[in-house]
Amino acid sequence: MKHISIERNGHVLIIRIERPQVRNALAPQTYHELSKAFDELEADPDLWLGILTGSGDQAFSAGRDLKQLAAMSCASDAEREEESKLWRQTTRLTDRFEFSKPMIARLNGSAHGGGLELALACDIIVAAEHVQLSLPEPRRGLIATAGGVHRLPRQIGTKAALGYLLTGRAMSAQRGYELGLVNQVVPASELDQAVNEWVVDILACAPLAVRSTKQCVMQGLNYPLPTAMRLRYPAEEARLSSQDSREGPLAFAEKRQPVWRGV
Repeated sequence: MKHISIERNGHVLIIRIERPQVRNALAPQTYHELSKAFDELEADPDLWLGILTGSGDQAFSAGRDLKQLAAMSCASDAEREEESKLWRQTTRLTDRFEFSKPMIARLNGSAHGGGLELALACDIIVAAEHVQLSLPEPRRGLIATAGGVHRLPRQIGTKAALGYLLTGRAMSAQRGYELGLVNQVVPASELDQAVNEWVVDILACAPLAVRSTKQCVMQGLNYPLPTAMRLRYPAEEARLSSQDSREGPLAFAEKRQPVWRGV
């Protein structure tokens, strides 16, 4: 790993973009390494949730590495093929529509373009109060095709989203909180404590119940309410037959804390 680092802390996988010299910009190699980290998180039954963050205190991620993108315009055929091969081996978080593990975006700094799209694909966003958020792609002749043009309207409403999407304007973390985009805004010195509180509360829940809840919410949004409530959800069927589904009521009856096993 050259562009990211990963750290296991119990049931938590901490994924950190390690490119502070370019404000944690996202090159194809960065996306590829992130893809491998998300593969590890999803595949390991002992990992129950992930935290995604950036190195330093200035940027979560400035988005797509535009200098690298510009350099590819005069790259050789061999270089283009090498990059194409890398993309074929990469599945971005923004494209993992059935990713089962909960993800917390720890915004240590500003999130722009593809960086904000990564955060939008997470389930919970905790931001330092100095953070700025934007999808400035139209100012570069681009658009936010990694989900930004679709996720932002769904998360803050059409009119508010278009105000930012059509102008490339930035919003503060506090404004993101007011619009329902950000779950919590804290001083930078309290960011780790705030994220840890979310982690503790999630880990207090049965992991299969958390995954079932996430699947029901995300898939159910595609249907009218009566249909969504009648659908069969694989994660819920797994939870119903799990040991943890029996452990919860048993622990309550015995007046003790449940011991979750994730099975």
